[in-house]
Amino acid sequence: MKPEAATVTLRESEVEIDAIRAQGAGGQNVNKVSNAVHLRFSIRASSLPDTLKERLLKMKDHRISADGVVVIKAQSHRSLEKNREDALARLRAMIAAAAVVPRARRPTKATRGSKERRLSGKIRRGRVKALRGRIDG
Repeated sequence: MKPEAATVTLRESEVEIDAIRAQGAGGQNVNKVSNAVHLRFSIRASSLPDTLKERLLKMKDHRISADGVVVIKAQSHRSLEKNREDALARLRAMIAAAAVVPRARRPTKATRGSKERRLSGKIRRGRVKALRGRIDG
């Protein structure tokens, strides 16, 4: 991982966390207790470095809205604190993934041997297909 990812810290004032009711099975408890978490994080208004903001905004992720707000819903645990920690961990993982700069691809040439193998395969295939024609007798 790049050193930039290790130095990035999230401020609690930039992360908005709301407690909501969870969906799905859970009996009466699911109807009474708000233990799921909606996390909102505005990328543009954050204190992240500009290069990291750009990479986050370019990511193809359904959790990032068109306005540049990350919305994460965590409801896998029964306790509010565990869901809160899960949502923050997922946000940190997303930021860490954006912090990794992909290596630039250096274009390479096809080797002479690979070109020869490709062409001989084409010739062999063409001969097989030529034998499938109508027989004139």
